[in-house]
Amino acid sequence: MKTEEIISRLEELNRTSQELDMSEKDRLTLLESVSNYSNDFINNLSRSPAFSSKPVTGLEITTQKKPIEDLLDLYRKQVAENGINAASGKHLGYIPGGGVFSAALADFIAAVTNPFASVYYASPGAATIENEVVNWLRKLFSFPENSTGCLSSGGSISTLIAFTAARDRHKIKNELIRKSVIYLSEQVHHSTQKALRIIGLEDIIIRYVDLDANHRMLPQSLQKLISADLAAGLNPFMVVATAGTTDTGAIDPLDEIAETAENHKMWFHVDAAYGGFFIMTSKKEKFRGIERADSMITDPHKGLFIPYGVGAVVIKDGAAALHSHYYTANYMQDGANEEMLKSPANVSPELTKHFRGLRVWLPLQLHGTAPFAACLEEKLLLLAYFRKKLSALGFCLGPEPDLSVSYFWYPFESHSDAKNRRLMEEIHADGSVFLSSSIINDRFVIRIAILAFRTKKETIDEAVEMIIKCLAKVRATN
Repeated sequence: MKTEEIISRLEELNRTSQELDMSEKDRLTLLESVSNYSNDFINNLSRSPAFSSKPVTGLEITTQKKPIEDLLDLYRKQVAENGINAASGKHLGYIPGGGVFSAALADFIAAVTNPFASVYYASPGAATIENEVVNWLRKLFSFPENSTGCLSSGGSISTLIAFTAARDRHKIKNELIRKSVIYLSEQVHHSTQKALRIIGLEDIIIRYVDLDANHRMLPQSLQKLISADLAAGLNPFMVVATAGTTDTGAIDPLDEIAETAENHKMWFHVDAAYGGFFIMTSKKEKFRGIERADSMITDPHKGLFIPYGVGAVVIKDGAAALHSHYYTANYMQDGANEEMLKSPANVSPELTKHFRGLRVWLPLQLHGTAPFAACLEEKLLLLAYFRKKLSALGFCLGPEPDLSVSYFWYPFESHSDAKNRRLMEEIHADGSVFLSSSIINDRFVIRIAILAFRTKKETIDEAVEMIIKCLAKVRATN
């Protein structure tokens, strides 16, 4: 092409592509529409069902432009009003994701400015914010100053990062894999076994430690298993404890487990994805020993009520984390001389990633920590209130939980599991409050997980009324 033709073609393309770099007037118009939608969504949360299910339609991408009002209406009907409403205080089925508004604003700012937070050289301020969130966590859980860590997409990736460092620190590879042993609770989150498989430890020996009546790991059972494995010439490698189990809200005896792990020079990992931030409440003493862990994970998108997509891992052995994850390339040579632990990418499998740190840093700076601690303390009391209500109605309850998750069932005279399943189906069909189910001790049970920052006493009262109504339907069909 001649120069004139190139220039002409560039001008033509610019007229089309310029739409992506919107004018201030157009930006304000879009912002007003999105702001109106957001406010309407939040204002109606208390009146909206927590769960509904319908076929998804109309989301296919075409070449045609659509106005923002139509797209927001489509989003409302097909996404926000379909499935579990995870922003609702009435989402009591799984560990919810929260969604504090200030975190959404942080995501907006992060997306507009788009810093490359993974590499200190590329964005020193963004990388520092990521690291300051990790530093805050390090102090909260009393980890030493030379600990390292990073923010991830959630507990699964955090676990993967920690386990990879543990594997490499203890040189678990080749023929040693089949001789090495990891010790778990049956209540451990399934991301534990998944991470082992992903990092090449699928053939490692897994021992499940006996639990007490409150679903907590028994230290004496752990010691007995380790002693037997040592006598058999095996290699006890790691023990995974949980500070807040998903099914039962239990905290393993961390201090006693840490003692055993240290005595046998094993890697001690604590999964505090759900429960970790309850260390800010009256339950703090139950976390004694977490500071002795070699690695721990926790999820701000759970206990800090941040939107889904931000977990955290803290690791004491920075050299092990760097060995597992640090790599470089010629095109990154301009940043190669920086201090390695300043770059989140060096202790994570991710290079390009969302600037997650801002969605934690901004709410903590804006609100302080007191409202977060108050919300968590409130959830503990709400669960106690719920259990008293159900006990008065004749329901059977699981053991007193350490945190804000519990389970229950109704003692039908016959076919109890089948009828409790029907009760669960009625609760889901109602949808005003969302609960979930599990199998514990070979029994079908219904779970309640109280963690959403919008969950209040009125929410629990509504849940109890729904359960009463649904129970009456099941009993009427007997």
